[in-house]
Amino acid sequence: MASEGRSSVSYFLIGLGIGAVLALLFAPRSGRETRDRIRTKAEEGKEFLSEKVQELRSRAEEYAEKGKESLRHQRDSLAAAVEAGKQAYREEKHRV
Repeated sequence: MASEGRSSVSYFLIGLGIGAVLALLFAPRSGRETRDRIRTKAEEGKEFLSEKVQELRSRAEEYAEKGKESLRHQRDSLAAAVEAGKQAYREEKHRV
């Protein structure tokens, strides 16, 4: 259901972009002004996407680091539990 929402947003953004380009093409400006404006908007869009990709990459790296830290903690806890179990076994074995 969440992917359906993302899909709808993607279609909306694509439609918005197409609509913006069509609006520029049919605007009452000369061809040169329109082309310059399209070029400018395309560069702005490219910069925006580049920034968003960088933000997403940073977030992904943060989540990956948190995941690694969590795994290290779980591994250490498991190792401590195994060692405690071995120690208890040795003590019980010597007691008998």
